[in-house]
Amino acid sequence: MFPTKILVADDDRVILSTVRAGLEAEGYQTLTASDGRSAVRIGCAKKPDLAILDIRMPGIYGIEAARQLRDRAGIPSIFLSAYADRELVELATKEGALGYLVKPIMIAQLIPTIEAALERSEEIKRLHLKEISLTGAIKSNRTISLAIGIYMERFKVSEEQAVDEVRAYARAVRSKMLDIAKRMANQQPENKNLFWEVREFYKRYQR
Repeated sequence: MFPTKILVADDDRVILSTVRAGLEAEGYQTLTASDGRSAVRIGCAKKPDLAILDIRMPGIYGIEAARQLRDRAGIPSIFLSAYADRELVELATKEGALGYLVKPIMIAQLIPTIEAALERSEEIKRLHLKEISLTGAIKSNRTISLAIGIYMERFKVSEEQAVDEVRAYARAVRSKMLDIAKRMANQQPENKNLFWEVREFYKRYQR
């Protein structure tokens, strides 16, 4: 099994060297960068499993570097920050950061944060693949596609929203989504208000 590859980016050479040595001593493979643009370039080329980014770096800040690494190469990030960076840390968290540590960095603290971030990253990937699989199954079923299409047109919502609302209702009534879709698509007299029932349920569910 290949060692976990980690990109470390910091404009402080002492911190960069210390973190790199500590990680390699723990068996990680490391890549290093001294600024945000280099971090993005190296990350997109080498595809590390995780990026450890200083929030304040020359060129582009770590938050923007993390955004580009995520969007262009699917690489998750954690951040190194100073105490004065609290607002930036909050912004980084909103952007999807999987963790952060305040300087000075102790390798003994960094390793658990890395392990937790890698585990969380894998969980996110699994959920994403599951969602893609479910969406594909829904689209491949004509009955569900028809019901969703009618729902979208009736309530002027997106496909994603329509799927979420019908799925939530099906779970609530302990029924398969396909069964609900059949009733919606067939529009038997006793089901004429099913669309509105689903819609009203979701509104209450969201409160």
